[in-house]
Amino acid sequence: MPQVNGSDVKKVIIACDAGMGSSVMVASTMKKKLKKYDVDVVHSPVNDIPADAQVVLCHAGLADRAKMINPNAVVVPFQIFMGDPAFAKVENAIKDGGTLES
Repeated sequence: MPQVNGSDVKKVIIACDAGMGSSVMVASTMKKKLKKYDVDVVHSPVNDIPADAQVVLCHAGLADRAKMINPNAVVVPFQIFMGDPAFAKVENAIKDGGTLES
């Protein structure tokens, strides 16, 4: 099971599939939240998750596919595009140096 210390995270991938724009909104929000921690937030199709991805945030319906595309990344699934606890979980781990794991 992949894991990473939040203080080591330098890049977070927001993975999508449908192209409806909801994940772009998530990426924009997370960029603002994580900028102060010097973390790069990148929006990517789930099938193109980069090999160097440390943390991948994606809708729960895409989590299994994200894990297959990059088995070394910590995949954090979310259910809703606004206010899901997964976003705070990632931000708090990065802020406090907590552990994130798939």
